[in-house]
Amino acid sequence: MPNQTLALLHTSPVLTPLFASLCARWLPETRIFHVVDESLIKNTIQAGRLEKVTVRRLAALVGSAFDAGADAVLVTCSSIGPAVEVARQLYDQPVLRVDEPMARDAVRRGHRIGVLATLRTTLEPTSALVRSQARAASRPVEIVECLCEGAFEAVLCGDTATHDRLVSEALTERMRDVDAIVLAQASMARVVAALPPGAVRAPILSSPDSGVRQVREAFGLRPG
Repeated sequence: MPNQTLALLHTSPVLTPLFASLCARWLPETRIFHVVDESLIKNTIQAGRLEKVTVRRLAALVGSAFDAGADAVLVTCSSIGPAVEVARQLYDQPVLRVDEPMARDAVRRGHRIGVLATLRTTLEPTSALVRSQARAASRPVEIVECLCEGAFEAVLCGDTATHDRLVSEALTERMRDVDAIVLAQASMARVVAALPPGAVRAPILSSPDSGVRQVREAFGLRPG
C-alpha cells in the first residue's frame, strides 16, 4: 500500500543519512521521519546493560512516533533491541528490529556464527537474537563472539582510522573458521567495503539494508 509513513528511531544522528538513503532505494513511495535520542544508548553503555527505565522510554518514543502519524516504527539500534519486544506488546502497528532479518539470514548459512561488536552492550543482545532465531528455525548454532576492544572509544575520540583497523583485524584474524559473520553495529559495515578481495572467507552480514527491506513486507509490498 503506497504512501504509508515509517518512523526510524535512532540512538545516534550519524545514522540518519544512511537510513534515509536506504529508504529512498527500497521504500520510494513511503514517507519517513527520524526520531533520535542519544541518551538511550549512552545510558545503556553507562549502566553496562539495558535498564528498565530505558525500555520504558523506548516504548514511549515508539508511541509518540505512532501518535505523530507513523504506520510502522523501525528501531535501528541493536543495543536496545530487546526493548522492541516489549514495545510490540503495547501497540497494534508494526514495531521492527533492524537486526532481525540479519540474524535469520545468519542461521540459514551454517552452524558456526561469528558475532562481531565494538560494545559489549551490543554484543550480548545480538548473540541472544541469533540464538533466538536459531531456536525458531530449529537449527543448532555455535556463537563465536568477538569484542573489538578500543574501537568504540576510538570513534568517540574522532579516530575512525583506529576503529576501522581494529574491526578489520578482527574480521581477518579472529573470524576465520565461521560459516557467517554478523556485524552487531551498523557503523561497522563500511569497514567491509575496504577489505581486500578474499580477505574474509565467510559471508559478512550487516543490518541496515535487510532491516529496511523488511518494512516492505510489513507494509504489504512486494519483497525488494
